[in-house]
Amino acid sequence: MPASKKIAISTRRYRKWHRNVALIAGSLLLLVSITGILLAWKKNSFGLLQAKTATGSSNMPASWQSIAAIQHAAVHHLQLQQPQADTIIDRIDVRPDNGIAKVIFKNHYTAIQVDLGTAEILLMETRRADLIEQIHDGSILDRFLPGNLGKLTISSISGFGLLILTISGFYLWFNPQQIRKHKRGHRKKHPHDLPPATVSDEMTA
Repeated sequence: MPASKKIAISTRRYRKWHRNVALIAGSLLLLVSITGILLAWKKNSFGLLQAKTATGSSNMPASWQSIAAIQHAAVHHLQLQQPQADTIIDRIDVRPDNGIAKVIFKNHYTAIQVDLGTAEILLMETRRADLIEQIHDGSILDRFLPGNLGKLTISSISGFGLLILTISGFYLWFNPQQIRKHKRGHRKKHPHDLPPATVSDEMTA
């Protein structure tokens, strides 16, 4: 079998892989790209994706309330404002320079900023960026799947999909170059196989 024909067959195979993978992984890659752009612009979104950080009454650790007091104040405020909301806390982010603690809840996107010095509620926010981040890395599916299976699945499909698209895309560009190269080499070695007009033109040149 001529080398050019072998290359043509492999090109068709790469084209099939490229098309099928693009249909499956393309939508995920598009979603990852869009959410990645939104996250990159989070701090420049004019408050749409990131709430302002409040300022507490003291940035001196010696005068701060206990973590238990901070937690109690946040949970109590949440129950008053959203009685049906889950009160399980995911983490408490302490901002020493601002003198506040951000109490972030696990099963929804509400966060409460508490004054470290007085345990007073300063701000209640909806963390839209957390939702976008969970969509971006696929961890939003972990609410429905055991362990980190959701994040692992989405990340794997996106990563391997991009890898296959890159490799197959390269060969879709490279193989036609090789086919043209082989055809040029064949014409030089066997000019008598070409149509008379073409042979005549080459001899004249």
